[in-house]
Amino acid sequence: MRELANEQAVGALIRSLEDKIRRDLAGTGRPWAVIGIKSRGETLAQRLASTLKPNHVGSLDITLYRDDLSEIGSHATVRTTDVRFAIDGIDVVLVDDVLMSGRSVRAALAALTDLGRPRRVWLSVLVDRGGRELPIRADHVALDLSGDTSLSPTQRVDVLLKPFDERDAIVVRAPSRPTVRQVTTP
Repeated sequence: MRELANEQAVGALIRSLEDKIRRDLAGTGRPWAVIGIKSRGETLAQRLASTLKPNHVGSLDITLYRDDLSEIGSHATVRTTDVRFAIDGIDVVLVDDVLMSGRSVRAALAALTDLGRPRRVWLSVLVDRGGRELPIRADHVALDLSGDTSLSPTQRVDVLLKPFDERDAIVVRAPSRPTVRQVTTP
């Protein structure tokens, strides 16, 4: 495991993300919300909201919208979506910790539009890992690793955030061993 950012650096990256969001949404006079994708996106959204002071704060569970749900099967954990306000016609800042393939964001957009029709959705991520499989781009990025050639496509970039984790950090982990699936034929 290699650490890319310690607690102090993560704090600076979060402040940078706040500034980018504030620049786009300050002074619009329109209602807006910060909605985090569970789990660390939710934690990050709560931190951003504490200083940005949006009109609304919520969290989104994307489990049932994932395109790999059939592969996860009984291991899927459905959590609560907490959006207790109407999203129709308001600006929404959708927050996640790491953007890589774009599949989680696609699932989040599907879940969000089931709740209503926002005026505009802004995507804000702490880390852009690169490796897109879908045509999705973040509006606000604190740490862009998309051009980092020292990262192999199989390595994971994980954001650790208190209180969800024991510390704040951004780390690169070695690839996990591939799981071998047993297929039996009758």
